[in-house]
Amino acid sequence: MRYLLFLIFLSPVIYAQKKSNLPQEKWVDSIYNQMSFEEKVGQLFMVAAYSNKNESHCKEVDELVEKYHVGGLIFFQGGPVRQAQLTNRYQSKSKVPLFIGIDAEWGLSMRLDSTFRYPWNMTLGAIQDFKLIEKLGIQMGEQSKRMGIHFNFAPVVDINTNPNNPIIGNRSFGEDKINVTNAAVALMTGLQSEGVFATAKHFPGHGDTESDSHHTLPVVKFSKERLDAVELYPYKELIKNDLASVMVAHLDVPSIEPRKGYPTSISFNVVTNILKNELKFDGLIFTDALNMKGASNFKKPGDIDLEAFLAGNDVLLFAENVPIAIEKFQEAFQEGKISEIRLAYSVKKILRYKYKAGLNHYLPIELNHLYEDLNQSKYDAMNYALYENAITALKNKNDILPIQHLEKEKLAYVKLGDADGDFFLQELRKYTSVDQIEVSVKKIDEALEELKNYTKVIIGFHKEDGAWKNHNPDKDEIAILEKIAKEKKVVVTFFTKPYSLLKLDRFSDYEGFILAYQNNNFSSTVAAEAIFGAIGTKGKLPVSINKNFYINDGIATKTVNILGYGAPENVGLDSKILSKIDSIANYAIAQKMTPGAQIIVARKGKVVYEKSFGYHTYDRDLEVKNTDLYDVASLTKILATLPNIMIQYDKGNLTLKTKLKEMLPVFKGTNKENATFLDMLTHQARFQAWIPFYKETLDSLGKPKKDIYRKKFSEEFPYQVAEHLFIRKDYNDTIIKRIADSELLKKAKYKYSDFSFILMKEFLESKTGKKLDSLVVENYFAKMGLTTMTYNPLHKFDVDQIVPTEVDNYFRYQTIHGYVHDMGAAMQGGVAGHAGLFSNALDVAKMMQMYLQKGKYDNHQFFSEKTFNAFNTCYYCKDKNRRGLGFDKPQLGDAGPTCGCVSMTSFGHTGFTGTMAWADPESEIVYIFLSNRTYPEATTNYLSKENIRENIQKVIYESIIH
Repeated sequence: MRYLLFLIFLSPVIYAQKKSNLPQEKWVDSIYNQMSFEEKVGQLFMVAAYSNKNESHCKEVDELVEKYHVGGLIFFQGGPVRQAQLTNRYQSKSKVPLFIGIDAEWGLSMRLDSTFRYPWNMTLGAIQDFKLIEKLGIQMGEQSKRMGIHFNFAPVVDINTNPNNPIIGNRSFGEDKINVTNAAVALMTGLQSEGVFATAKHFPGHGDTESDSHHTLPVVKFSKERLDAVELYPYKELIKNDLASVMVAHLDVPSIEPRKGYPTSISFNVVTNILKNELKFDGLIFTDALNMKGASNFKKPGDIDLEAFLAGNDVLLFAENVPIAIEKFQEAFQEGKISEIRLAYSVKKILRYKYKAGLNHYLPIELNHLYEDLNQSKYDAMNYALYENAITALKNKNDILPIQHLEKEKLAYVKLGDADGDFFLQELRKYTSVDQIEVSVKKIDEALEELKNYTKVIIGFHKEDGAWKNHNPDKDEIAILEKIAKEKKVVVTFFTKPYSLLKLDRFSDYEGFILAYQNNNFSSTVAAEAIFGAIGTKGKLPVSINKNFYINDGIATKTVNILGYGAPENVGLDSKILSKIDSIANYAIAQKMTPGAQIIVARKGKVVYEKSFGYHTYDRDLEVKNTDLYDVASLTKILATLPNIMIQYDKGNLTLKTKLKEMLPVFKGTNKENATFLDMLTHQARFQAWIPFYKETLDSLGKPKKDIYRKKFSEEFPYQVAEHLFIRKDYNDTIIKRIADSELLKKAKYKYSDFSFILMKEFLESKTGKKLDSLVVENYFAKMGLTTMTYNPLHKFDVDQIVPTEVDNYFRYQTIHGYVHDMGAAMQGGVAGHAGLFSNALDVAKMMQMYLQKGKYDNHQFFSEKTFNAFNTCYYCKDKNRRGLGFDKPQLGDAGPTCGCVSMTSFGHTGFTGTMAWADPESEIVYIFLSNRTYPEATTNYLSKENIRENIQKVIYESIIH
């Protein structure tokens, strides 16, 4: 009787399909009519193929394709190039082009090495922007299409209402049917827009099971009404939106299949009556893999395949024995259990989908650039966006998140869990100083004593990032967590699946609690951003956690205007073009223009390119790291002196017309007394370019004079110039007097001079009563989390973290390593207004971002927008002087500091040691280049001659997409 009902149901469907697309039907009929019975039956089978097995396996697949005419292959473990080669091989042997399918629920990496991995569905379930999930589907479709794959067996639409589910769990979008459906529709829409068929699974619903159908037959005890209202809801909505295919699970569901222990995958009532008739689904229907114990335990190979077909399935997945199955089909056909009409219904449907997939014009996979195509930078951009939208704040007592007022904080990091947390710590340290404290249950009291020195503790719980891994904290880890939380203010981040939180209690003790869902570089970067406010949290919990948290719980934390991290494409830059920077930097190093370099590119508040190149010296002993410090030379002017001058300007203590004699009374009566603030900072005050102060301190042999220098520190000789070299404490007065006595240039015109900034330091220290190195920390560096930017770095850092600048054979007679290169700054004890700062590129970028934001950074307004605009104005452009107040500006003609492609509102500075910092308000780009081109000797500046810094800047602007 069930076969008669099936025929009645399918007759009008076949007619409608024929009328819908005549070219398609012509192709389908032409193929079908040439097929033997065995070839027709063969189309029903999609068999397993691996690209990580030996030739014996490949020959077995060859035989299934050539002799038994299987209709498709489902690929499992292997690699992309190997799979593509095998796909081409098997397709070349097939009379009718093969369907290729794969389980790629979170991307091809679910099965293939060397391919891109996206978040699990549970992570995606936290995302509220379904358009973003649709874009993810588009990317998945692109990658599948590039691999010659026609079916991605995704999305999983199981509603995971059972936290103990051993096989679905993270593969589900969550426990809410609406959220699951919206996410699934979005992913399906994206996939199918690229011509790759989506497969909703596991029908009628595998979300509330406590056993795995790979090993046994799980039981689902829900009523038909419950199934219809909840488990079947996503299928109804996906079918309305043109879902291509459904995969039927091996489940025991008594309410819809009364035969005890009878799998849904071979149930006529489930497949035909419910899926086809009630839900009106006319797409392809796949069984779940027939080698799974939920099916194979029930019937033998061949019998199970036949029963699945008779139930109404079209494609029999992972059949264990195709030859035997074909024999069973022949017997059933001869006995009248299978009719030609029934066979034609499924086979022609399969052929129609092959036509839709373009297999009527099959082309082999192009192997060239396959790896590159599957690992494009735009996929990184998508992952950043997904994790930024998924990360979920569950606790934020007293707005502890984001952590601000860094100058008042001393932060510790405690790692729990058995997976690596080093990358997370590295990311945290990009925002401020964070000390790692080792903690164990046995030594918890010692750790708590040590933690008393810290204002807050960031705790990261890290477990191996596997969809089926155990992420639960053990009793010792819970004990540590609870004890620290009871004693200290904590921000806890779990890099695990949500269900790991079920083991926790006493959430009231946690000031901040973040769920990052997974433990990888993307989630670590984004979690650090959220903790410090580079992003606000947007995610909502996709499942309930006991009575502590409920579905859709999630606190939106605020974003503050600090520099964060991202991918180029997310800020409108092309990664491929940006990567040309690498070759320019490597060329400069190969040509010995500099031993090494650090380069940063940021746009729209996101660092999107941060790389270090080469070594500290040409000896190639120490590779340059992103955390290493360079002598930034004249960048000191705009990183230390100028921002403090802007505070004074903002307070009204300085105006453009303020005269030097008003700033420094010692200059009254000198030829410089009437030099204005405007003219000094625009380098138009008629000052000499510089004076080699050090030469006057050398004896007849060219060595430091003993009455001016000593080899050891003393009260009279307190300022260190270099290793074992200290200068007399009053010598700064001589430097200032030499400037005061120096002749002026004959004509007022642009002439770059260090004098102005040497004098600005004198003014600041006189006005504030504080030394410049203290002033910069107090006013800026501590508040902005600048952990490497400093004068006299050897006071804070190991020498191996500092890049040397020169082998000095004319003044200090040693390798200048950890001491300022500039001779005049060195004679001022390493703290000068024109030079002396050391930093890594990131901290320089933070300062430039602060300028780009017109004095704003984090929760601080350091100076007014009006003040910034005054300093970023070119006052003497008409006189061919491009300078702003302290800032360098783009060239007015052909020659200058930039690529000539920046906006005229851009600003920055360059430095003698081979440095550059530039920001552009119009393009919102910050560019930092640090090097030690002066090592081993500061002779010809080939870096400048060959426009290395400018050429890199040009590449950055060429990479702008929008």
